[in-house]
Amino acid sequence: MILRKSYLQKIEPFIDKDLIKVIVGIRRSGKSTLMRQIINKLKNKGINDNQIIYLNFEDYRIREYKNTKKLYHYIENNLSSEGKTYIFLDEVQEVNDFEKVVNSFHAMHNVDIYLTGSNSKMLSGEYASLLTGRYKSFEIYPFSFKEFVEFHSKKNSNIESLFNIYIKYGGFPIIQNFDNHEEKLSLLRDLYDSVVINDILQRHEIRNIHAFDQYISYILNTVSTQFSAKNISNYFKKDGRSMSKETLYNYIYYLKEVLLIYSAKRYDLKGKKLLTTNEKYFVNDQGLRAVKFDNIKDIEKILENIIFFELLRRGYEVTVGTINDKEIDFIATLNNTIEYYQVSYLMETEKTRKREFSSLIQINDQYPKFVLSLDKIDFSQQGIIHKNIIDFLLQV
Repeated sequence: MILRKSYLQKIEPFIDKDLIKVIVGIRRSGKSTLMRQIINKLKNKGINDNQIIYLNFEDYRIREYKNTKKLYHYIENNLSSEGKTYIFLDEVQEVNDFEKVVNSFHAMHNVDIYLTGSNSKMLSGEYASLLTGRYKSFEIYPFSFKEFVEFHSKKNSNIESLFNIYIKYGGFPIIQNFDNHEEKLSLLRDLYDSVVINDILQRHEIRNIHAFDQYISYILNTVSTQFSAKNISNYFKKDGRSMSKETLYNYIYYLKEVLLIYSAKRYDLKGKKLLTTNEKYFVNDQGLRAVKFDNIKDIEKILENIIFFELLRRGYEVTVGTINDKEIDFIATLNNTIEYYQVSYLMETEKTRKREFSSLIQINDQYPKFVLSLDKIDFSQQGIIHKNIIDFLLQV
């Protein structure tokens, strides 16, 4: 276990505040561990065990408390008489109508409530009406590369070796204690199946499992490229299948709902407007893609995927830029400031460098512009900063 410092720093100011804390992330991204780390912080401040209620609804032994009445009575019977009670409900989306229980205790008792969930709805305004008390949401991801290095530093201090492992298998905490290729892939397959089969196929009663699996394979294979319903339709037609646009977009919704994929809208820098078509899609962690594809062979896509999520971790809102006929990989916006990013594997030739820098050169403003690659030579030019990707990932 390593301390998830960046998340704890964001959550700590809200401890003991009259807000329901909601921690959201894909399954096995470390939400339960983060909850335990918050509990440890409370204990270090003098909070007693009998002031803490913790329930993980993925634990089969407490399945009876998925019933809201039983959950309510359990919490009621375990409220502390010594002061505030801290309530931790892990994977709370497993409980139908959980918000009724949460709202009741938040309104009527001296409590501080923390929830985790694996559903994007918990990040949206949809829960604002269900959780009648005010709440604050925090999004959590699998290990960043910096956390990955911290976890492995005692066994392996070779940063480039670690980065190759990170590219191949990703940052899910659950696989980090395993060294064998097959063991890692087996765990990743199990995780993939739990998200796809349990959270999508069963919940949405999808019957054409083979077509859905092909659909996900297509999305994973084309991460970091523009999404086109027409292209997917053509892909299925070549295989003698057909799929309606409505079904295609429903499937995308299901994948986003369980946080398997994220999208970045395109932004027209000249027209200064968001475009409504051809979003780019990214997979939450490249380890999930490794279940079906070799990430090393597709390193250009994976590097872009890694940078996208690193920017999200740092709090940026991320879009994809277009200017004239060129693309800017990422426009990152935070607190009314903008940064532009172009991501490349290696820029050994002048032709490649010209291609990567040319789109940024066309942007006529004074915001910082970066080209990120694995080159060790500094190719900065015309006010555009070139950084090594590994250095960039480790700098915060």
